[in-house]
Amino acid sequence: MAPGVYDLISARFAANAGAEVLYMTGYGTVASHLGLPDAGLASFRDMLDRVSEMARVAEEYGIPLVADGDTGYGGLLNVDHTVKSYERAGASAIQLEDQVFPKKCGHTPGRAVIPVEEMAQKIEVACEARTSEDFLIIARTDARTVDGIDAALERIAAYDKAGADILFLESPESIEELERIGSSFDKPLLANMVEGGSTPVLDRERLGELGFSLALFPAIGFLAAGRALDVAYRTLVKDGRTVSAETLYPFDEFSKLMGFERVWDFDKKHARG
Repeated sequence: MAPGVYDLISARFAANAGAEVLYMTGYGTVASHLGLPDAGLASFRDMLDRVSEMARVAEEYGIPLVADGDTGYGGLLNVDHTVKSYERAGASAIQLEDQVFPKKCGHTPGRAVIPVEEMAQKIEVACEARTSEDFLIIARTDARTVDGIDAALERIAAYDKAGADILFLESPESIEELERIGSSFDKPLLANMVEGGSTPVLDRERLGELGFSLALFPAIGFLAAGRALDVAYRTLVKDGRTVSAETLYPFDEFSKLMGFERVWDFDKKHARG
């Protein structure tokens, strides 16, 4: 169960909650960093900087970070550079998708996919580019919405053959489709659980029964934060008061989570009397 993280506060909260793996969501990261939709507007450098920062937090907690690599930010040479850069930045896995650039969020309309042979070659290049086989390549197809479930399954089979470590068929539209995916492949499978998206949102036990090894919950963080912020800010602006203390995370605990205890200890140690 990989909670989506989109900035360093969300990364710390997810890790502190006991998450065994973090997922750097492209949608949330672009929204948080640029205030823009996840529609191919963020650059490679925008995302790489976020990978490096979130990987630092994940390493501090001793857990892996799965990072959204979009389409690899271009052609085959771009994919090679992206994989090398994400690995050096500290990510444990990169997700690459077969959308036409500029890509769009997988649970929004208007997507298109590149030829299957072109994406398979990208996966081959990605596998060659990594320096360690412990750095995992996740192959994603967005063909379900465009061409149907059968075409999407055929694409995933091709990416499996090309060497991907984890297979990701985006936006299945029913439990029956999830069952087909889960029974079709031997490699680890990824399910993307987007609250309000195209795919039924299931729990850990059910997803395991269906044959999935990893479940991303990319939107849970920013949707939860969005609701809390909306209530808090509207109460402040409209009613001229803050929300009740019970609805807010305690300030002293928040300060500790951000690392202020080390600052306080450091100041005491080096205080000049």
